[in-house]
Amino acid sequence: METIDAKSVVLITRNEAMRRVIRDIDRVAVSEASILLVGETGVGKELLAEYIHRVSPRCGEPLVKVSLSSIPAELLESELFGHERGAYTNATEEKKGLFEMADRGSIFLDDIDDVPIQMQSKLLRFIESRELMHVGGTRSKPVDVRFITASKVDLKELVKRNIFRADLFYRLNVVPFPIPPLRERRDDITLLVEHFNRLFQPAKQITFTQAALKSLVDYPWPGNVRELRNVVQRVVLLAEREVTQNDLPIELRLGGGDSMNLLIKECYRCFQEGTMSYEQVLTCLEHNLISTALEKAGGNQSKAAKSLGLSLSTFRDKLKKSSTAS
Repeated sequence: METIDAKSVVLITRNEAMRRVIRDIDRVAVSEASILLVGETGVGKELLAEYIHRVSPRCGEPLVKVSLSSIPAELLESELFGHERGAYTNATEEKKGLFEMADRGSIFLDDIDDVPIQMQSKLLRFIESRELMHVGGTRSKPVDVRFITASKVDLKELVKRNIFRADLFYRLNVVPFPIPPLRERRDDITLLVEHFNRLFQPAKQITFTQAALKSLVDYPWPGNVRELRNVVQRVVLLAEREVTQNDLPIELRLGGGDSMNLLIKECYRCFQEGTMSYEQVLTCLEHNLISTALEKAGGNQSKAAKSLGLSLSTFRDKLKKSSTAS
């Protein structure tokens, strides 16, 4: 089994651990049990959530996907539960929440580990009662949803640190599925490269040299499948016919490891060889650091800025400057 197509949701794997996960998901998806997907950022939890919904009896109803980490804490309750007109400033009309939008279908709550502790009790109450009340409302409404949640960390550790409610954890952890990172399923990398190559350049016959493929397979992929997708998209869009090792990002050409140190070494080499001036080296280094951080954050500028220790406004200024320079 290499390609699994469940009503346009395509899963590509030959890795035995991943195939075992999918087989177990197939058994559980037909039930109403809550499912918890646990895995690093970029492993494909959202794609698996779509797959679960498509093979479940609820496939004809909505699947609402919610990135909890992207919703400001002060807006989270209103977004999830909805609000009444006049519930707060600027609430000029009644608004349905995301739970209501998923009624009779499924809701995918990504980054459940980022839910503030004060919101966890309200979430638990809804899961237990399957009834919600709008912010500013006085009457509860029944809502029928199937819960699929995802976490990038082990929730049991958060429970031990008293930043995640144990009772909520047990409600969500009915059937947990640990998703292996890409570095533990290297036998899938070539398959995925071929898939993304066809996806992004269907009209061209782009090939990868053996040296380029080896670099892709050997790289540890801290951003997992999402990072691989971004890299393949970039190189095949720029390629004429063939992708060589020299067409890959610096950190892949140099064999993986700490990306920042590798970038610094490469830029220093250019300076030593006299191919770039001091100012050009600094500009190049900053451009590469920003691009790499943005890629690993899946395009999320807030996460990329945080990884570099920059404020979001400073990061955006540097990104704009870097884009202009390049």
